[in-house]
Amino acid sequence: MTAFLPLTLGSLIQDASVRVERAAAELRAGRPVVVVSEGERLAIVSLDTVTGKLLDAFVEAADRTARLYLTPARAGVIGLDAPTGASLPFEGLDHEAARRIGYLREGSYAGGFEPGTAAAELGAQIAKLALLLPAIVTADAGEDGKGPFSGCVEVSRDDIEDAFDVAASDFALLTRTTVPLRDIGDCEFVMFRGGLAQRDQLAIVVGHPDYSDTVPVRVHSSCITGDLFGSLKCDCGDQLRYGLEQLKALGGGIMLYLDQEGRGTGLASKMRAYGYQAEGLDTVDADAELGFGADERRYEAAVAMLRKLGIAKVRLLTNNPSKIAWLKAAGIEVVERLPLLGRTTTQNLHYLETKTRRSGHMLDVEALRAS
Repeated sequence: MTAFLPLTLGSLIQDASVRVERAAAELRAGRPVVVVSEGERLAIVSLDTVTGKLLDAFVEAADRTARLYLTPARAGVIGLDAPTGASLPFEGLDHEAARRIGYLREGSYAGGFEPGTAAAELGAQIAKLALLLPAIVTADAGEDGKGPFSGCVEVSRDDIEDAFDVAASDFALLTRTTVPLRDIGDCEFVMFRGGLAQRDQLAIVVGHPDYSDTVPVRVHSSCITGDLFGSLKCDCGDQLRYGLEQLKALGGGIMLYLDQEGRGTGLASKMRAYGYQAEGLDTVDADAELGFGADERRYEAAVAMLRKLGIAKVRLLTNNPSKIAWLKAAGIEVVERLPLLGRTTTQNLHYLETKTRRSGHMLDVEALRAS
């Protein structure tokens, strides 16, 4: 006879996804969390949200173990060779000095540092999941259940990995309804909810594609400035509208509209990066100033949505090889790539060149310049 453990509300809300989401929420609120990786326990706070008063209290509780962690991208910006990130002593720093080193344009640092640890890198990853800048202050959290950080939410490397594994398939189809679109006609909007943070994601069905055959698909990450306001700095708005038109011309297909503003960094970080671009940096260097890699997006949601719709083979409308790689790695067959081009303007030409030269997008730069 099989014995079953009693099912309680507490057991239902203590899984890895919940712990990760709670940790992200705590960081967004400016409060510390504890991360555990490779035997190290660190308390962390995000420089993006922690107040000066709370940071002072955190450093005091750290009892001389406080350090400032920078991602490899940010470390490189300020001249540090740190492939695993850089852990800097916090002694002599305050809130404003830490922000200057951590993510502000005029930041510099000439002292010594230690290589970043797996636990510190995990803390920066959770900050990114919270759509915060990945500059964090760390402290030795001591033994489990003891010390000044004993009441904090605690997450481990295994929690992150398990949460992504579960979230990748944990999507529910909520509702579907017809919406008439200008120049496209009646489309079906299909709403999904799932993944980490239970975000709502949208699939737009153009025409009547045959899901059992190869389906034309566009995976489009949200860009409020381009999609909604018609920004000339990027080609996102054109790709959204031209993508829908191309799906219609192909006899029908799916537009997956993903909540991934700023290549996965969030709207606030995107606006900060725009400010740096206005000072002359390209989009990759602007993100690096803030501690981000060239592209922080993930596509588990796209894979889950395609599977929920019963789509196994696609003709992918994209110039981005990483989208092709993500779908293929997840078992979605990419039968064909179809290019998707927007208008070239004086304002977005450098952006398009950067996407090609530094991010590997499949665009003809000379043709862009001539258009």
